[in-house]
Amino acid sequence: MAKLYSENSIKKLNEREPRQETVNFILNYSKALSVISCNKIKFEALLN
Repeated sequence: MAKLYSENSIKKLNEREPRQETVNFILNYSKALSVISCNKIKFEALLN
């Protein structure tokens, strides 16, 4: 099978870092998420 990606593009992909606003969004979402178990059923609630 032909080589689809060059080594340079793979190195650049590994060097990427998320923006600070992305990290903050994920952290805030995880803080607001609540999982409630009731009779073997799980409900997800987003508390805004």
